Amino acid sequence: MSAETKTEGIKLSTGAAEKVASLLAQEGRDDLSLRVAVQPGGCSGLRYQLYFDDRALDGDTVMTYGSVKVVTDKMSTPYLMGATIDFVDTIEKQGFTIDNPNAGGSCACGDSFN
Repeated sequence: MSAETKTEGIKLSTGAAEKVASLLAQEGRDDLSLRVAVQPGGCSGLRYQLYFDDRALDGDTVMTYGSVKVVTDKMSTPYLMGATIDFVDTIEKQGFTIDNPNAGGSCACGDSFN
């Protein structure tokens, strides 16, 4: 299995990197990466999945932000090039957001794109 390390691709904001590092510390495991994937689904056809993963798959792209590794599979990488992941914590909303220049549009719920 080979994983390719790149310096371009998904960007992780400082706030998102800090939140992911905090969540990883709660898990108590240093072998986990944040995997970001694009899967079929949602109202607009495609949806994002973010989860912790200890696997390295053939063709994975790996980006490192401090102590946080962000991994994408070879099918998702083209959809995510140039995307920025941020963490928002306001009265109205709390969670990760993805600003993706490749998304032609998204649904009202904000969970899927095309």
